[in-house]
Amino acid sequence: MIYMDNAATTPVCKNAYEAMLPYFSTKFGNPSGAYELGRKCRKDIENARETIASSIGARPGEIYFTSGGTESDNWAIMSTMLNEIPGIGVPHMITSKIEHSAVMNTCKQLEKYGVEVTYLDVDEYGLISLNQLKSAIKKNTRLISIMYANNEIGTIEPITEIGRIANYHNIIFHTDAVQAFAHVNINVNRSGIDMLSASSHKFGGPKGVGFLYIRNTVDIEPLIFGGGQEMGKRSGTENVAGIVGMAEACRYRINNLNSIMNREVQLRNYMIDKLVANKNNREIRCSLNGHPVKRLPGNINITIPGKNAKKLVEELNRKGICISAGSACSAMKDSSSHVLKAIGLSKEMAESTIRITLSENNTREETDIVIKAIMF
Repeated sequence: MIYMDNAATTPVCKNAYEAMLPYFSTKFGNPSGAYELGRKCRKDIENARETIASSIGARPGEIYFTSGGTESDNWAIMSTMLNEIPGIGVPHMITSKIEHSAVMNTCKQLEKYGVEVTYLDVDEYGLISLNQLKSAIKKNTRLISIMYANNEIGTIEPITEIGRIANYHNIIFHTDAVQAFAHVNINVNRSGIDMLSASSHKFGGPKGVGFLYIRNTVDIEPLIFGGGQEMGKRSGTENVAGIVGMAEACRYRINNLNSIMNREVQLRNYMIDKLVANKNNREIRCSLNGHPVKRLPGNINITIPGKNAKKLVEELNRKGICISAGSACSAMKDSSSHVLKAIGLSKEMAESTIRITLSENNTREETDIVIKAIMF
């Protein structure tokens, strides 16, 4: 099998896998327990919290473990926007038209509650306009939620500039960094980020666990109520094995991030050059979607005129090659990608678009096999 759909999920890395194993057998204690077995698990959770926090320049007390990116996004947005502030009136928030469904659908739900939402346009590369962002700010704007990097086209937004604008206007800035965390260097202080969502299975950790960074100056209400775990903010017995596995995957990625990024960029650019230039088949002219430079290291999103993306994905699947025709969350839907629509692609072009997302484990030999399978 040749796996090139790492934006959908990644295999659990060896370090994470081995670190998790004891928690399914000998280290099975409840971290809220008062005895030694539970206290050891509690200590391991706090060590994991320190690892995650240091990777983004945060404090351990600002990291809250969740079930993944969707919960983190929901929590950050819902709790901020539904937390009543006297004298503010109807709250307003700003997001973009290319956000992940975890953000988009949360915003749609908030609109049913009377919250006002502004959806920013993006240009042909998927970048928001900072001028439009400034113009959208109102007296009652409480939150700006813009993704760090897009899950389909890979474009990295001007996060630091957005953070400066939000901080200047005293507005909370949340970013969905599910695709970006542990794939690019992130520092929440340098970028002025108040809340950040991430999901373990996007960077070599297990599924079903993630985290939400909440700056200590931001006070939001819990989304899940119960026994008061996670410093009283997120109740429920902690997924100890998942948290430890996520921290080990994070440690490995951060310690090796620059070399991983360089390898993925080289493979990415090689594939883009071969697919877009396409010197071997002049009848097909592929086009790259997303920003040519400001993009995730392993992301390739291309439109192949005349080819049906879903059929191509299935053809490659029969050959043991895994790529996608869009985000994993929308793969089972019939509707065209809202991201591709937002950057100006027609329905026909969107249906001819594929996404390839590489990892450090992919090889030049594999890329040549996939290129040939796509183009011939």
